[in-house]
Amino acid sequence: MNDGMHDDTGGGTGDAESRLARIERLLESGQRELVPAWQRVTRGEPRWTVTLVILTAVGLQLTLPHRLILLHPAWAMPVLELVLLAGLVAANPRRVEPSTRWLRWLGLALICVISLANGWAAVRLVADLVNGQGADQAVPLLLTGGVIWVTNVIVFALWYWEWDRGGPMARVQGQHRYADFLFVQMQSPEIAPSDWEPAFLDYLYLSFTNATAFSPTDVMPLSRWSKMLMMLQSSVSLVTVVLVVARAVNILK
Repeated sequence: MNDGMHDDTGGGTGDAESRLARIERLLESGQRELVPAWQRVTRGEPRWTVTLVILTAVGLQLTLPHRLILLHPAWAMPVLELVLLAGLVAANPRRVEPSTRWLRWLGLALICVISLANGWAAVRLVADLVNGQGADQAVPLLLTGGVIWVTNVIVFALWYWEWDRGGPMARVQGQHRYADFLFVQMQSPEIAPSDWEPAFLDYLYLSFTNATAFSPTDVMPLSRWSKMLMMLQSSVSLVTVVLVVARAVNILK
C-alpha cells in the first residue's frame, strides 16, 4: 500500500508541475503579445531585399555619363561598393543580425560610398544645367536625371534604415525604446500582425514618398535628425526634378 500511495503522490506532483509550466508559457506568450514586435527582441530581417536594392543602385551608377563620375575609371566606385557588400553578405548571408561592431561600420561605409558617388553626380548635373552645358538632347538628359533620382531614393532609404533606432542590428535586440519614425502600424497595432516590425522595404517606401511628395505622408519623423534628413532629401529631389524637367522642356522647344 505504501508503494501505491507513493506512486499516486508522484503522479499528482508531476501533473501539477506540468500545469504550472503550461501556465508560465501562456503568461510569457501573453506578455510577448502585449509588447509590440518592434519593441522586443526578434529575429533579423532577410538580407536579400537590401542586397538586391544595393545591387540596383550599383547597376544604375554604371549607366551615368563619364562627366558625372566621381572616380575614374568608371568601374572603380561600383567595384568598391561590391567589395563592401560582399563583406556584409559573407558575415550575415541570410539575415541582418548583430554579430560584431565592425559589421555596422562596414555597412555605414558602403552607404557613404554610394551617397558620395550619387551626390557628386547630382552636383555635376545641376552645375551643367545651370551653366547650360552637357545637355543637348532631352531623352538622355531625362534618363540621366531619372537614374540620379532613383539612386537618391535608394540612398536615403538606406540611411533611414541604418539610423532608425540605432540600425537594423540594434532594432532586433530591442535596445532603443523611442522610434525615430512613426509608422501607421505603431499607432494602430490592431491592424497589423503581432510580429510586425519595420523592415527595409518600409524605409524604401518612406524614401520614395518623401521624394515624390516633398513632405511626409503616412510615416512621421519624430527625432530631429530624421526631420533634417527628410528635409535634405526633399530639397535634393526638388532641385533635381525641377532643373532636369525645365532643361528638357527648353530643349524640346
